[in-house]
Amino acid sequence: MELAVILALDVVSGAASLLLLCLGLAIIFGMMRIINLAHGEFVMLGAYATVISTNAGVNIWFAMLVISPVFVGLVGLVIERCLIQFLYGRLVDTMLATWGLSLLIIGIVTTIFGNTINGVPTPLGGFAIGAYRSSYYTLFLALMALVVMALIYVVMRYTRFGLIARATMQNPQMAAALGIAPARVYMATFAIGAGLTGLAGGLLAPISGIVPTMGSAYVAKAFISVVGGGAAILSGTASAAGLFGTINQLGAYFTTPVYGEVILFLSAILLIRLLPTGISGRFYKGSL
Repeated sequence: MELAVILALDVVSGAASLLLLCLGLAIIFGMMRIINLAHGEFVMLGAYATVISTNAGVNIWFAMLVISPVFVGLVGLVIERCLIQFLYGRLVDTMLATWGLSLLIIGIVTTIFGNTINGVPTPLGGFAIGAYRSSYYTLFLALMALVVMALIYVVMRYTRFGLIARATMQNPQMAAALGIAPARVYMATFAIGAGLTGLAGGLLAPISGIVPTMGSAYVAKAFISVVGGGAAILSGTASAAGLFGTINQLGAYFTTPVYGEVILFLSAILLIRLLPTGISGRFYKGSL
């Protein structure tokens, strides 16, 4: 029984971590149709922002929840103004440009910090379940995933900015005819997506080894979850992250972490083969 509870907590932690990784990409790729291959590097920048701030004496909660998303959001804003704004509607060009951007970011961070593994202590401590132990931070990650999802839902569904952003992504010409500046909406939406990705990086910093190439471990999982989720950026992404996170954790537990990754990607291929429009295309049509 105790082992089943620990395994359930691991599954919850895996699904919550994957969902946090996907939410920024769901906005940038799911809404804006920009294939951002530098997504993993945005995660890495968020993790480094937390590590550097914490080592400088900043409270770890402030570093994770404020500094990381604000820093990566500002980086995303600059990248959108300097690069992405010239590539809207050109999928192949955005892939090439963001791939080059990811290499540039990795090179800069490696030059500054080297290839040594950094990290921060996991806050909150742990608790025992029978002969096994787990961390309160696992539960905190699940709570943060729910809170961030709820905030995105409220902003997109009930605020003027959310309505304008969704309308502009669907028909920028009509939005412009109604007096809205699509360029500003694109800029703000990309910065928010980058900020959410930085928040994910900050939250994962205490449970990850921080190196300049860490983003490559996340980008493929995030893309297959968003694609597997389909057009609905919240319900689809949450469903896919829950499904793939569970498969990954169970596969890793009953085999090895390497085979767990293999099982995850095979499951993603099978899902996309059976549901070409993703989970939300089959079960949550018309939802956010």
